[in-house]
Amino acid sequence: MALLLIIRLRGDPDTPPEVRSTLKLLRLHKKYHAVIYPDTDSLRGMLDVIKDWVTWGEVDREVLKELILRRGRLVGNRRISPDDIKKLFKVDSIDELVDSLINCKILWHKVDGIKPIFRLHPPKGGFKRSIRKPFKSGGELGYRGSEINNLVMRMI
Repeated sequence: MALLLIIRLRGDPDTPPEVRSTLKLLRLHKKYHAVIYPDTDSLRGMLDVIKDWVTWGEVDREVLKELILRRGRLVGNRRISPDDIKKLFKVDSIDELVDSLINCKILWHKVDGIKPIFRLHPPKGGFKRSIRKPFKSGGELGYRGSEINNLVMRMI
């Protein structure tokens, strides 16, 4: 089972109610918010509903580690320290935490004391294509596989 990183790229205006409620269930309340979830059938169904508002793909270990260290926050908007990792996740290091997340032994959104979302910046250099078209048709939306890692590194 893979770990998917989902990033919301479009805002609220003209969003249908079904899409709005699905985005709310995934905690994607604002533009450039990102979440990580294990790849399941129910998640795939939700992604099919919101495919015109988000982009997603499989995240690499190095990118996930960088994302947690630089954009991960505790409740109260404090950065995550090595002591917090030991206390909250009961692992010894950030590398062990990343391995547990990739293997879906720890679910990021179910741990108390951390914010389940990552607040990202707009990508450096801007979007290369339209944010109204699917990735396969020359746009930025929808499934992009491992290309999500390039986009996230520009947004961190």
